[in-house]
This record gives sequence, C-alpha cells and structure tokens, in this order.
Amino acid sequence: MTNLPLDAFTAELQRLHAEAGQVLTAVADDTALELARVTFLGAKSGRIRQVQKGLGQVAKEDKPAAGRQFNAVKTAVEELFADAQQRIDAGASPGAVEAVDVSLPGTPLRLGRVHPLTQTIRRVAAIMGYLGFEVVEGPEVEDQWHNFEALAIPAEHPARDPLDNFYISVAQAAEPLLLRSQTSTVQIRVMEQREPPLRIVSLGRVYRPDTADATHYPMFHQVEGLLIEPGTTMAHLKSVLRSFASSFLGGDVHVRFRPSFFPFTEPSVEVDMEWNGRWIEMGGAGMVDPAVLEAVGYDPDVVSGFAFGLGVERIAARRFGVADIRDFYRNDVRFLEQFSDRGQV
Repeated sequence: MTNLPLDAFTAELQRLHAEAGQVLTAVADDTALELARVTFLGAKSGRIRQVQKGLGQVAKEDKPAAGRQFNAVKTAVEELFADAQQRIDAGASPGAVEAVDVSLPGTPLRLGRVHPLTQTIRRVAAIMGYLGFEVVEGPEVEDQWHNFEALAIPAEHPARDPLDNFYISVAQAAEPLLLRSQTSTVQIRVMEQREPPLRIVSLGRVYRPDTADATHYPMFHQVEGLLIEPGTTMAHLKSVLRSFASSFLGGDVHVRFRPSFFPFTEPSVEVDMEWNGRWIEMGGAGMVDPAVLEAVGYDPDVVSGFAFGLGVERIAARRFGVADIRDFYRNDVRFLEQFSDRGQV
C-alpha cells in the first residue's frame, strides 16, 4: 500500500474544516442541519469517517502527528455543529447580531465609594508623607524573631501566650509562625536592611484573638511610625503626633500622653485623643529601647529614635463619628453609603 504523505493528509483535513465551517454557519433550519450532520459527521459515509480511513495510509512515523491533527479537526467540526444547533434552537438567523440602538442615552452607572478604612489609610499615609515619613510594607505572616525577640519580648513574656496570638504550624519547622500581632515587625525588617537616619511608617492588618466589641476586633489595622536619628527625644515624638492629630482630625483636637510600659520602648506612653467630650485611647508610643536598636545592629550610643502605633479603626471612628468599629466590617451598604470619599488625596 502506498504511503499517504503527511502534508497531503493535513491539506485534506484543512479542506474538510473549511467546508464544514461554511455549511454549518449557514444552516437555517433543522432539515439543513441534519443534512450537514450526515455529510460531515455520519457514522458510515460522513466526511470525518472518510478522512479517518486515510490515517491507515500515513507512514508509521507520521501517524502520531496525523492522529493529533485529525482529533483537533474532528473536535472543531463537532463544536461547529453544536453552535449551529444552539442557534437554531434559539430561533436566530444565520449570522444574526443583536441590534443596538446607538441613539439611546446611556444608562447611568451606580458608582461605589471607597471604604472608610481605606480612605483613612490613604489619608494617614499622605499626612505622614508631608511630615517626611516613607510608607513601607511587610508580611502579615511572621516569624517569632521579628514579631517578638527583636522587639525585646522574651519567650516567657505573656504577650507570646498562644491564647493571645494566632500561631500557624509549619511542617518540619523549628517553631511555628504567626499572624503578626503588630506592625512593629515591619520596622525591624527595615532597620535590618538600612542604616539610619530612618523615617518610615507602615500601615496594615494585624491579628489578635480579641473578643469583638465597640472598640476591639480580632483583625484590625495599625499605623506604625518610626524615626531613628541622632539626638531624637520625646519632644520630637509629641510634636509629630500632635501635628498628625491636628492635620487629620482638625485643629481643635486634644491629645494627651499617659505613662505606660511596652517591652520595645523606654520610656513608653499611651496616646489619647478627645472624642465627643470623652478621651479615647488611640495607641501606644515611646522612645525605642536600646535593646531593640542593638538587635538590628544599631549603636544606641550614636542614634536614638521614637516609635508609635495607632489603631486605624479608632482614628476612622473619630473622624467619621462611628460609635462601634464592628460597623466597618458588617458590609452594610446603608452604613457605607453615608461616607463620601473624603480623605482622598
């Protein structure tokens, strides 16, 4: 038996595909469709069946390629038939296109609004940028060195209790990872990579297994600021936070600082802002502990710095007059529609 060249077999397949396309896109009723089916897909005398017989005449070394080409064309013809069947069942004419009246006026689109927390984050980043701070980011899944040890939080510290963190077991790892409990981890990562002076601010999600109430949520957002320069004092920290509060909340906002304790700052303060005649705790701050500077390779005798961390939800609640931060996460359109995109810059 004479071998059939592969290119001749391929040409026959191409002719079959082209003819099937012309016929099946032009059929207008069930009678014509059935005739086309018999012509191309008939089990005994259809064109597909006839071409398939030619596979036996293709040289042995060309059979794999010929078989792939045949299967591709057969599938394409079957899809053409299915499309024609669907079109006829729907009552459409061959080549019909849905008419569009271009003279009709456009339908107004309902535009959404930027979420109030996103508005707050963007506004905070802009204000801190005006104050000379660079916005940086870091991972939300952290190791215990960056989340604890580098921040002077030893293994026995209660802040590392499993009941106060979301730990994540990792196969073949020496210790579990965790969802970061503070954005201070970003400060450590930046200090490990850069030399002072530094002025950075990180904004992002943090996770703590708190019971949700009007002022707490197990996932929330923090804005964390860090300034490392020679000669930095508490006076600089207070000036930056007062400038931020006045820019964000208005010139009439009142800010106070209360002595406190954090493992990674010394001295440490709580930052409060007045809201509707009562004081609200917004976060913590203080001078960076020398142990933290040493952990990242800085010399505490040469440089000093301050750090602060504020809750974005609490800032947003103060700005937008929201009494319960859980409202930010309920996805109630009636609630979210109350806020214009103020805070955009």
